[in-house]
Amino acid sequence: MQEASTDLAEAVEAVRAELLRAKELGAGSPMEFEVGPVEMQFTVALTREGKANAGVKVWVIEAGASGTLTGQRTHQVKITLHPKRPDGRPERIGASADDFK
Repeated sequence: MQEASTDLAEAVEAVRAELLRAKELGAGSPMEFEVGPVEMQFTVALTREGKANAGVKVWVIEAGASGTLTGQRTHQVKITLHPKRPDGRPERIGASADDFK
């Protein structure tokens, strides 16, 4: 795929990592935020590999890369993530250590 692209899983993982980083930086803060729905919108290109066991791959096109997409169709994809803790409670940023018991 093009140099200025990443796959959809990497894009979602980057958002997860940044939310976890914000949570770490806000630990113990007197003000906390409940993380609501996270909406992500991407311009994507689909590719299919010629191998027998290969499928379709979704590539997120990075900003400013439109000039590299000559002859390729792009699509808009919007996803909404609802961050939750392992126990199903809503995730919070800035929570104290007692909130994790």
